[in-house]
Amino acid sequence: MAPRARSVYRCTSCGESHPKWTGRCEACGEWNSLVEEPVVSRQTRRRAAGAVGGPSSAVRLSDLAPEATPRLKTGLAEFDYVLGGGIVPGSVVLVGGEPGIGKSTLLLQCAARLEAAGVSTLYASGEESPEQVRLRADRLSEPAGAVHVLAETTLERVIEQTAVLGARVLVVDSIQTAWTEDLEGAPGNVGQVRECAARLMRFAKEAGPAVLLVGHVTKGGGIAGPKTLEHIVDTVLYFEGEGSQGHRILRATKNRFGGVDEIGVFEMTAAGLEPVANPSAVFLAARHSGISGSAVTALMEGTRPVLVEVQALASRAGFGTPQRVSAGIDHRRLAVLLAVLERRAGLPFGDLDVFVNVVGGMRLHEPASDLAVVAALISSVRDRALPGEALFLGEVGLGGEVRAVALAERRLAEAARLGFTRAYVGARTALRAGTPSGLELVRIDHLGELAHRLAA
Repeated sequence: MAPRARSVYRCTSCGESHPKWTGRCEACGEWNSLVEEPVVSRQTRRRAAGAVGGPSSAVRLSDLAPEATPRLKTGLAEFDYVLGGGIVPGSVVLVGGEPGIGKSTLLLQCAARLEAAGVSTLYASGEESPEQVRLRADRLSEPAGAVHVLAETTLERVIEQTAVLGARVLVVDSIQTAWTEDLEGAPGNVGQVRECAARLMRFAKEAGPAVLLVGHVTKGGGIAGPKTLEHIVDTVLYFEGEGSQGHRILRATKNRFGGVDEIGVFEMTAAGLEPVANPSAVFLAARHSGISGSAVTALMEGTRPVLVEVQALASRAGFGTPQRVSAGIDHRRLAVLLAVLERRAGLPFGDLDVFVNVVGGMRLHEPASDLAVVAALISSVRDRALPGEALFLGEVGLGGEVRAVALAERRLAEAARLGFTRAYVGARTALRAGTPSGLELVRIDHLGELAHRLAA
């Protein structure tokens, strides 16, 4: 009888290893996060290292060629934009998202366009047969017949076929289905996911092909598997959106070769995903003027300003404790703004139900949108519409003061480009390049002043 392989218990949250299972990780404090995985022997690691290349040697930075490696353009403008200008050869990109959001469709479209541009691509599918991939490809607007498809989950076989084809881009769909023969355990467990990702990273760095990985997400919205998976790869992209909505948002949360928090917007059509060149126009397309409780603000998503609509509805509570319901804004931030409005501007919300929604599935991550939320709430309470072509940009403090925000020039320039004629901003907002043409600035020092101006 063969001896049982030695195992350790590793935390899926922080990656810390433990000799035995305990209910709580002593390193990060997470409960029920320890998963058993076998220990990889030194001989196994040597074989794995030899499979993707020999030992490396140190070099001086001055000995390397100064010219930048040209990026691989996929032809999907929004995808290339989020990556920082295209796919970097030898990089590993992880794309995560909810089931059915369009991850596989997006990467299949990228593979089709790369093949059309003369970049050899291998699509390794561990979840679909080649016939099923072909059925999905037939629905796309671009021809994908030249893409090489491999229905394989064994990592060694995928790497071998990539080398045989000389592929410059490898798509692995998904990393949770890949497994290596050198490790015990089923595909998807902590050890298999981390080891496969590490080998693909080493293969990409030494052999040169770019690797695009599809990653499943957990109920909490994070990518399934150990947290170290996101540390291993070069770029982490999250594909977001609701199934009932027609557009999807691709967000970069980590990027070693470009900006972080950049977003790309796609529209889901019957022929696949179509890039949206003007996201602000999409989020404001269905906006109706003349309705109370609607305000527009400008968010900075990476280096791109995006205009979004904030809606608020305040109505008398029917019974019990008034409700506070928010979508797209943290409920604790909403509670703070309601308290400031009631104390500093004299608006009663104690007996009102309050509902706040950010249109298009966007989220307000920065305080620059505070003034828009406050303006929408004031408009709803008074049942009086705000100026249709007005932008609200400012952070609200606990004393009711309105503060300036960073990168105001870019936000205001985007508003002027879309036809906005007035912008309510903090009194101390400084514009080095001056006010954009056609835009009137209304400087607000305190919430009481805002409430007075909106009532005029």
